[in-house]
Amino acid sequence: MKTTTKIIFSALFVLAGIFSTQSVKATDGYFGVGYGAQNKGLGGAGIAWYKNSLINGNPAGHVFLGKQYQVGVGFFNPNREYTIGSGSDMSMFPLAPGTVESDSKLFLMPSMGANWMINENSSFSATVFGNGGMNTDYPTMTFGDTSSETTGVDLAQMFVGLTYSRKIAEKHSFGVTALLAYQYFEAKGLAPFGGMGMSTDATKLTGNGHDNGFGYGVKFGYMGELAKGLHLGASYQTMLYMSEFDDYAGLFAEQGDFNIPSTWTVGLAYEINEDWTVMADYKAINYTDVASVSNPMDMSIASPVGFDAQGNMFPNPNFKGLGDDAGAGFGWEDIGVLKFGVEYAGVDSWTFRGGYSHCDQPIQKSEVMFNMLAPGVIEDHVTLGCSKVLGDSGKALHLALVYALPANVKGSNPMDPSQSIEIEMNQIEVEIAFTF
Repeated sequence: MKTTTKIIFSALFVLAGIFSTQSVKATDGYFGVGYGAQNKGLGGAGIAWYKNSLINGNPAGHVFLGKQYQVGVGFFNPNREYTIGSGSDMSMFPLAPGTVESDSKLFLMPSMGANWMINENSSFSATVFGNGGMNTDYPTMTFGDTSSETTGVDLAQMFVGLTYSRKIAEKHSFGVTALLAYQYFEAKGLAPFGGMGMSTDATKLTGNGHDNGFGYGVKFGYMGELAKGLHLGASYQTMLYMSEFDDYAGLFAEQGDFNIPSTWTVGLAYEINEDWTVMADYKAINYTDVASVSNPMDMSIASPVGFDAQGNMFPNPNFKGLGDDAGAGFGWEDIGVLKFGVEYAGVDSWTFRGGYSHCDQPIQKSEVMFNMLAPGVIEDHVTLGCSKVLGDSGKALHLALVYALPANVKGSNPMDPSQSIEIEMNQIEVEIAFTF
């Protein structure tokens, strides 16, 4: 094996180790708005555009890339907060009024990929990249947990993708990626839910440090030129089947299960001329694949007690606690995402990009209390990017800037409907990458 190849594979596994100490923030729910600097500069659009496909793009596009290596790093600045209004003096679960911002405002996310041509009609690729993730670190006892000075969750996900891509005609290709996944999770400050009997196992609800999970899935892709300059692309990623978070079996539905939802994307790219290309994608994220993400907090079953018309308390016969198959989750709904991008290559050695992405709101107003922990409310992204070819070597430097516009969802405390809760988020992201 050539020295360069050995270096690339070694770096991939080193990068995986680096990632295990990093957390990343919410964008399309908890998926990234895009992957790799070029794709992010287009707002995540480009499922039909092979040039930017290496880092978790359409696996069918890799066969057109030629031999290529890429490394990149993203800098994230997420800003998350919640605001709680005054509640009833008779509340069964009062929350302290006020506005609290999450700490931990700067994160790094590396990525790396390599593509090798097997022959003129097929290629093999290896990539490492991170997902959107969820992270909050509120410097207060949000739910009144005196055993923890802070409240929040920390979810990070890393993937290794191994891709085979093949031309099935001169301008049509197919690709398949085997995905290996690693994730970790921690929760702090949730002990009162156990104290009220809302968990199936209060010892596995909160404060157990980081737990790890491993899993696998597959991604398929097609890409083809339908007419001169008009390209179609499509991909489907299966649900990734992950090992359970055993240390949080009293929090997540299905005894700690936290699989990664399936997604599918379809899009078009049109080369107007040799300088201008426009593209549009539609992406679907199936959060309802995963009960721990999509189960709502329905107090008719989430509370271990009920009350009759006279206000007398009785055991709730329909009770399903946290950790149960039907236990409360974050209540996220399936979402659709529209992405638009434009690329201009009319300046010598430069390419410029712009993009816009809009997604449905996954969090409903009835689910704001639990989602203080994971306020993935962002709906709109505006992006810019550029690439500079360095001499005649084929090397290039890439830059992307992503601004996630402020978004919020306002609802009420399900245990005290008179108390309002508003969750908010915005984010700035810069990514730099180098292709050689």
